[in-house]
Amino acid sequence: MSRTLYLLRHGQTEYNRDRRLQGQCDSPLTELGIEQARAMGATLRRELGDTNSWQVWASPLGRAMQTARLVSDQLGLAPDAVRAEPRLVEVGLGDWETMHVPTLHAVQPELATRPDWLFSAPGGESYADVAARVMDFLDDAERPERLIVIAHGMLGRVLRGIYLGLEPAAMWQQDMPQDALFHLHGGQVGRIACVADEAASASA
Repeated sequence: MSRTLYLLRHGQTEYNRDRRLQGQCDSPLTELGIEQARAMGATLRRELGDTNSWQVWASPLGRAMQTARLVSDQLGLAPDAVRAEPRLVEVGLGDWETMHVPTLHAVQPELATRPDWLFSAPGGESYADVAARVMDFLDDAERPERLIVIAHGMLGRVLRGIYLGLEPAAMWQQDMPQDALFHLHGGQVGRIACVADEAASASA
């Protein structure tokens, strides 16, 4: 059986809202982020039907684990069934973590023109290091056949890009939505918009 993976980004956090860099530091989900997580779970439940054969792995960072618990609740899975997976942690941004993005770009305007600028962070992770742990995760023979992953924006870009064999220029053009999820199967990636149960009922 070809393995299937659903890839989700955590819901909006306080730092996302305030345009601050998080990397491997953390901030909690906003009310919108909680709604986004529930919508992702509801969308997955409609997509999958029977969820009993699926496992949930998440980055160990608080915002991803919080999202994973909310998604699992929508799927009817026990919140304590979520496995924390260190290889899914967000790209480390070193000295830039917690910095306000517009302020950083005002001081270093050249960054705004570089699609891979986050890998320039002093003391941050290199692309090679991030790609190595992503490839280790994707190549892991112990990875379940049916897996739901809750991770991060940049980490998700790298994971999808490596899965598709994209060149770096194309990799950085991928979006990082918090209102959609991705279906990875058979070497293809599909994007699925997320709709909460209430919105789905209202539009029916």
